[in-house]
Parts: sequence; C-alpha cells; structure tokens
Amino acid sequence: MTQTKTAPFGAKSTALEVIAGHDLSGKNVIVTGGYSGIGIETARALSQAGARVTIAVRDLEKGKIAAAQLRETTGNKSIYAGRLDLGDLTSVRKFAESYLQDFDTLSILINNAGIMACPLTYTADGYESQFATNHLGHFLLFYLLQNAMKKAAPARVVSLSSIGHRRSDIDFDDIHYKNREYDKWKAYGQSKTANVLFAVGLTELFRDCGITSNAVMPGGIVSNLQRFIPVEEQKELGWIDESNRVNLNFKSPEEGASTSVWAAVAKELDGCGGLYLEDCSVAKLWDETNPMRGYLAYAVDPMRASKLWGESKAMVSAYI
Repeated sequence: MTQTKTAPFGAKSTALEVIAGHDLSGKNVIVTGGYSGIGIETARALSQAGARVTIAVRDLEKGKIAAAQLRETTGNKSIYAGRLDLGDLTSVRKFAESYLQDFDTLSILINNAGIMACPLTYTADGYESQFATNHLGHFLLFYLLQNAMKKAAPARVVSLSSIGHRRSDIDFDDIHYKNREYDKWKAYGQSKTANVLFAVGLTELFRDCGITSNAVMPGGIVSNLQRFIPVEEQKELGWIDESNRVNLNFKSPEEGASTSVWAAVAKELDGCGGLYLEDCSVAKLWDETNPMRGYLAYAVDPMRASKLWGESKAMVSAYI
C-alpha cells in the first residue's frame, strides 16, 4: 500500500473544516445515500465548496427534501436528488442513464450508502443483500459512469468501508451464502472488505485514465445504518450504555463525514489510490498494540482485488 503524508486533521475534524479553502466550482459530484447521516454532511461540505451535487437515494421524496434544505443552507442552487436503489441493479442502470442525460462529466463519486447486519435476504438477481447493496450496486454505478469520470479526470471515487472489514475476507467459494450458514456480521464484514478491494482494483485499472479510488473508515456514528441492530445488541457491543447514552468514542455525523471529504479533495492524495483512510489520514496495517485502528492485509491484496473485480463484472454483466 502506497504511503503519503497526512493532513493536519484528525478524528474530531469536521467535514466543513476539511473543505475550507477548496473551490469545486464547475465540478460534478454524486453522493449515494446523501439525504441523512454522514451522507448529507458529505454533500453539505462539497456543496459549500461550490460543486454541483447529486444525492442518490432510495427514497426520492426524502432526497428532494434534503436537496432543498442543502440549497437553502449552503446557498448553492445546483443540488439535485435522484432515485437509486443499490440493491436493484435495474435501478442503478436507470439512475446512471438519467445522470448522463443531464451531465457528461463526473469528478467525484462518493459511494456512501449501505446497509449493516440485516437478516438474510436476496436481491432479484439472487445476490446476498449486504454484498449486493454495499458493493455490487456501487461497482455497477462506477462502471456505467466511468466515461464521464474519464472526461473529468483527474477524478476520484471514495469507497466507504468500515472497521467491520476485519470480520471477514471475501469467501469466493460462496459469496452469497447459498451453501454456508448466514452470519449477519460476517456478511457485513465481507461487503466492507469488498469496498476496500474495489478501491484497490479500480486504481490499478483506471489510474492511467486519471481516476483513483481510496477506501474510508468513517468511524462510529449513530445513524440509520443501525436500524437492523436491536438496542440490547447495541448495548452488548458497547455502542450505547444502559442509559442509552452513546459511546463517547463515537463521532458526530459532521465528524464522520470528514474523512470522506478529505479523500475527495486532499491535495496530499493527488494520484494516490488503493489506500485505507481513517481520521483524515492514511491508516497503517493493523497490529495488536492499537487494536481499534488499521486494516487487515487481505483487504488491500492486489490479487484478491483483481479476482473480485472479475467476479463482480460477471455478476452485473446483464446491466452493462
């Protein structure tokens, strides 16, 4: 993994602090899941810098409300909403087609949306829902928009991962839990490992076209992502205490969005890709002396990244 110097930001930096001094006027941006949580704070920061921002959301009415609020609070009138259900590859294709009717370039793609630890369900194509939503939908979205990104180059893709990637490597023999017992946390971990490997594979294939991608660990944030996790389980995990007070190590949405924004605009990352970022810096390989930080080696392995890229392309081939 290529190393680069880090910025004067940290775990408690906010997205607006990171974006200060940047001018994104004339640049087109997409933020998936951009109507709430760290998604809307990411969109807010990029909008504040003058970008034309499209928030891609499953619930279009909520997206339109969020876009209107962002237009009002940032003074940026070029904020739009589009319907995108990442678990439905037909929806992904329709969103991409609609976007390309309005814009012919894309400078920054923030793959922010996701689901976590949900019960076992399958998409219409027969794919396990966490892998399909968190990885495959975003994979297809980039694939369909790659020419717009080439026109905008240098362009960046930000892939939201998680410390949860440590729960599971990719099981290439049974990605979709057809023959093994389903474990909601391992399935989530597998999808988050896929998000890192996606960034590694994308950079390897598209760096010469001016497109790079890095993976982001945003930190613990209370958001809609926890909707499938019962309160008692959140207490067992240490996310909240017996009085339902949030763990003090958790970040606010504004703080959680900061590393995504840093990945999107930091000069330190010009030409750099395939990195795992946390707290507005380049993370190091995990070791037991600092157990809550870092990444596992399998998540940045170029061989695994290449294999996942090929298998993902085959899975979405009917929609390309």
